[in-house]
Amino acid sequence: MSEQIDITVTVNGEARSASVEARRTLADVLRDEFGLTGTHLGCEHGVCGACTVLVDGAPARSCLMLGVQADGADVTTVEGLATDHGMSTLQEAMWERHGFQCGFCTPGFLMQATALLQENPHPTEFEVREALSGNICRCTGYQSIVDGVLQAARSTTDHPQEADQVSASQVEL
Repeated sequence: MSEQIDITVTVNGEARSASVEARRTLADVLRDEFGLTGTHLGCEHGVCGACTVLVDGAPARSCLMLGVQADGADVTTVEGLATDHGMSTLQEAMWERHGFQCGFCTPGFLMQATALLQENPHPTEFEVREALSGNICRCTGYQSIVDGVLQAARSTTDHPQEADQVSASQVEL
């Protein structure tokens, strides 16, 4: 058995501690030690984006990050997006725009989109597509996901969303 290392991570605003093997990924720690199974494991190579979480506000592939690397960090998972009243604005918009189908990729897209909207509250369609380009979905065809992010951006600002001048055919997601 490998040596156990004590870590403390603030997850969704709550300090959590665990003794973990140095080789365990953050995704495994979140799922197995903290019971937060919303973070999905797809490829386990950092390619699909299903395991995306926010670490100190920045999107990170939790399948590539070791749990011990998160010691002292502030981690937000998909479970941390909900408000006291239910789904977040982004989650509601994705639901309304049918951005979810099988749902496997959903947590990663939500976390990546959350980071985008925190950094750029008024993204164009091109900027949304670019930000989400590292996440893979086999079901939706992406347009409904992009539409959901744009709707969330519009509903959280008083500024009307500018029409994007880049056609969808110019950006492959």
